[in-house]
Amino acid sequence: MYRQAFVQLQQWKNTPDEQRKPLIIEGARQVGKTWLAREFGKLEFSNVVEVNFEDVEQIKGLFEADFDIDRILLAIQSLSGKKIIPRKTLLFFDEIQHARRGLLALKYFKDKAPQYHVMAAGSLLGVIDHKDDSFPVGKVDFLYIRPLSFEEFLLALGKEGLVDMLRTRDTVSINAFASQYADLLRQYFYIGGMPEVVKTFVLKKDYQAVRKVQLSILRSYEHDFSKHPPKEIVKRMQILWDSIPGQLAKENRKFVFSAVKSGARARDFETAIQWLCDAGMTHKVTRINKGELPLSGFEDTEAFKLFILDIGLMGAIAGLTAESLINGNEFFAQYKGALVEQFVLQELLLMPEIQIHYWTPDVGVAEVDFVVQLNGEIVPIEAKAGRNLQAKSLKEFSKRYPVKHIIRTSMEPMLYGETVIELPIYAISLLPQIILTNDR
Repeated sequence: MYRQAFVQLQQWKNTPDEQRKPLIIEGARQVGKTWLAREFGKLEFSNVVEVNFEDVEQIKGLFEADFDIDRILLAIQSLSGKKIIPRKTLLFFDEIQHARRGLLALKYFKDKAPQYHVMAAGSLLGVIDHKDDSFPVGKVDFLYIRPLSFEEFLLALGKEGLVDMLRTRDTVSINAFASQYADLLRQYFYIGGMPEVVKTFVLKKDYQAVRKVQLSILRSYEHDFSKHPPKEIVKRMQILWDSIPGQLAKENRKFVFSAVKSGARARDFETAIQWLCDAGMTHKVTRINKGELPLSGFEDTEAFKLFILDIGLMGAIAGLTAESLINGNEFFAQYKGALVEQFVLQELLLMPEIQIHYWTPDVGVAEVDFVVQLNGEIVPIEAKAGRNLQAKSLKEFSKRYPVKHIIRTSMEPMLYGETVIELPIYAISLLPQIILTNDR
């Protein structure tokens, strides 16, 4: 299974010793952090020495006595039975949150032993209380892993040709294969990008088996709800989590607290929302009231949309069946807009140095699904299942805030206009290249 993060990992590996820092791989549970580290180590290094601080009790206190690197390496070599060779061995600390002072230890690898390639990963790093541990600010680098993108999904299915064609940005070729892209996109809407789910589909081609794995992942997340957060918010987190698909299925997808629980207010759920976002399970898209640089200066943090990390998991929570998605019946129609926005957001989140918001004015009725700041440019994006010939909100936005590019993404063919670009939903990943090259 190819992950585009391999490119970033290769860049990290090839960085000179004095500049390279230990790398922390972040991301929600089961997005493939451990697999990525192991696979990269297997392909790029002579050997991999892995220490899992959750599995081996005796190693959890490895860093408690001191940060003597020679002592630490000797202990790891004794435990693993493998020699750790500078520049040839990948030293991988998995579930590092279970190692006492484990995060702080990474600072000493940077300062005292930069010749070693050290990588760490852990679940819920953003929410677990790391007692007696300080974060090594400025001494580590980060790589955030998300579910498989649509391109990665296509590669997993052996559709390399379709991926190569997309990357050419050739409208004639892409439009000629539009039906194939659309069919695969509908599959992705159901399957999503969680690695184990995609692997199950590749091996079994069975939607029931896919749903079984999705439900297993959801159960593991719900187990985290009861294990790690403050007890007083556990029940609220579960209610909140279950409500997200229904919130997105509304015509106005702004998050409404009273839709979670009658009479609920923001302060009742704000801690639960923050926990889910910090754990990587949800992503908040906040409102802006102006389309000017920088977008963050016009952010209204009290108005937002809340999305789940993976479109397949969202469908599983909603009970969306494979048949309903393939046949496009009324049940699917209710969620079609929600799935499209969820998909577009997932693709946008993979783009480097991007700010993502949605826009509504302080006065008047209009809404642009996404407004992004990318490569120093503001780009409004309409995300619809079908073409919106009126596009009144986009027109209103561009009238108030002149823009170089307007993106309308739907299942319609790709078409470059003077300002408006019709971009098929399955081709939204091309947005950075279009903006950077000023394509028309």
